[in-house]
Amino acid sequence: MSSMFQEIVAFFFSTAGWILESSTLPTDYWKVSSDDGSVITTASYWANLWKTCVTDSTGVSNCKEFISMLALDGYLIACRALMISAVILGFFGSIFALVGMKCTKIGGSDKNKARIACFAGVHFILSGLCSLSSCSIYAHRITSEFFDPMFIAQKYELGAALFIGWGGSVLCILGGTMLCFSIAGSFTKVNYIYRGAASHSRISSYPKGQAKSVNQRLTPDNSTSSRIQHFDKNVYV
Repeated sequence: MSSMFQEIVAFFFSTAGWILESSTLPTDYWKVSSDDGSVITTASYWANLWKTCVTDSTGVSNCKEFISMLALDGYLIACRALMISAVILGFFGSIFALVGMKCTKIGGSDKNKARIACFAGVHFILSGLCSLSSCSIYAHRITSEFFDPMFIAQKYELGAALFIGWGGSVLCILGGTMLCFSIAGSFTKVNYIYRGAASHSRISSYPKGQAKSVNQRLTPDNSTSSRIQHFDKNVYV
């Protein structure tokens, strides 16, 4: 796989993952539950990071937003912070990836573009880890309450937003890793320098007498060669 094609695929994965992560923030169904108490009354409960709602059988929804952040549970504050951090990191990662890709004309030399692409990959990996941690913390709270026999309040199940967030996190981590590995193609080329003059430098480092004798061995004797060239055809007769 060429380095440019690898960067394009990595950018596609990372951007798609970042879009999925961003879509989970306004999504309503982080956790869902239904209460089929009787044939007449049926209610559906759902909640996200910002509010909790209930929908009756007629389709009317009543929502209650979390007004005070200080009164929230610690896991909700942590999930909010991690998801917002994931979106911000993915945004800057997309910008750095556009600058660092080889198919673009900005960013300077190939070596600088490779560094920028690797920096973008780190941003995407961190974005995926933040989103993965947020969804996992929220899911752990749901499952722990669901299987707790002492918990008497409304019990919820995992909502669609958590699965979207997990999928986006995996795409961001995969794309960021590919961007980081694409830097290897820009630094594996070794420039070989011709050093044919090394023998001359070694000869010149000898003492004057030795250097002269070496030069005499290397250069042919012009007088001898001239005598050999001017031999007559009857010289050995």
